[in-house]
Amino acid sequence: MPSSEASDRDPRQLSPAQRRQRLEQCWQLECDIDPMILRARQLRHQGAWPQAACLEQELLPLF
Repeated sequence: MPSSEASDRDPRQLSPAQRRQRLEQCWQLECDIDPMILRARQLRHQGAWPQAACLEQELLPLF
């Protein structure tokens, strides 16, 4: 588990490896969220807006 100092730092000051570790820790906290929702979030974060929108359409209820 990261120290409180590391968790309080500005994310822009973290190395890519530290950012990835933090992201993976967050995903573990969201274990009850559908993997497709997490994938849509990841796509939006990566700037893949059309792909995220398509995936979100798949998550809408049919009624």
